[in-house]
Amino acid sequence: MRPQDIHTLFLDAFNRGDIDALVALYEPNALLVTGSGPVLGHDAIRHAYRHILAHGSGMELKTAMVLESAEGLAVLHGTWTYHLGENAIAGLSTEVVRRQPDGSWLLVIDEPRTPDRTNP
Repeated sequence: MRPQDIHTLFLDAFNRGDIDALVALYEPNALLVTGSGPVLGHDAIRHAYRHILAHGSGMELKTAMVLESAEGLAVLHGTWTYHLGENAIAGLSTEVVRRQPDGSWLLVIDEPRTPDRTNP
């Protein structure tokens, strides 16, 4: 498995509305940044996705960049579009993932709304 495969797994689970599959993509003490602030751990992440999935109707996600270290960590950037009924919002995400002993990758930090540093 490659670090960017987490995006494929995330997109599939998100668009199916499978909260358990989404939570399984995170390490137990992972950090997810939400519109209400950061949340830590599986229980808080599960609660956040219940709220997020109640409002949207789907997402598109493409991996824009992968930086992988020799230490089993990687940083991903993804471009996404989140559909809210007839409307859509788009952005850039940043995720830190860690290689697990079985070779899979799990999210450690997930920041879905990376700030645009080109426009102060």
